[in-house]
Amino acid sequence: MNHHANAGKPANILVVDDDANLLRLLRESLEGAGYQVMDAGNGLDGIKQLYAGRPDLVVLDVMMPRMDGWETLARIREMSDVPVIMLTARDDEADRLRGFELGADDYVTKPFSLAELTARARAVLARAARPHSSGTTPPLVVGDLVIDFSSRRVLKHAEPLPLTPTEYRLLSTLAEHIGRTLSHEQLLERVWGPEYVDEPGYIKRYIWYLRQKVEDDPANPRYVETVRGFGYRLAK
Repeated sequence: MNHHANAGKPANILVVDDDANLLRLLRESLEGAGYQVMDAGNGLDGIKQLYAGRPDLVVLDVMMPRMDGWETLARIREMSDVPVIMLTARDDEADRLRGFELGADDYVTKPFSLAELTARARAVLARAARPHSSGTTPPLVVGDLVIDFSSRRVLKHAEPLPLTPTEYRLLSTLAEHIGRTLSHEQLLERVWGPEYVDEPGYIKRYIWYLRQKVEDDPANPRYVETVRGFGYRLAK
């Protein structure tokens, strides 16, 4: 299931949270910013809404009874690449890592301002809508990797790699500039958007994830190279 807002139509955002007051505030804020909003009070209802309503973005609370945000996110990723923003009450690095590992696109820590969440939603939607390489770009073969831009798939030893949407965007951005070093700022702007140029932690985290999947020996990378003090490049 691919999810992209139709041109000219307001994006549809699904908010999943067991806090009825927060749901109401988020709905008012996002509708005020011009979005259509669906909501669900628990993870199970969220999955049903996702299936029925095909939203362009999901805002998902971590701490919920019955099915928590982690399990809900894992279920979502089994059936959809829809962008997901996680809401959490804990500014905990382990939580962030877990969310990104499961395929979250962004993370907002409570307490947050409604303006901040709306800005993050706008940035994530813009990122998802931004076209990457055109479908006519031929696949790129680097060593044992094949990056197929038209199908947005990556193969290693002819087997598909289970990359999250953000991991794919990062690898394909490096691949479009193969052999050239891209700075942290360039990668943040191209993969995440201009709002993220002051978030270097995102890059380090995702480079680490990417290497776990594409490298035979992630500690001694053959493909995704660090250029110390500047950034990263995909080796030819």
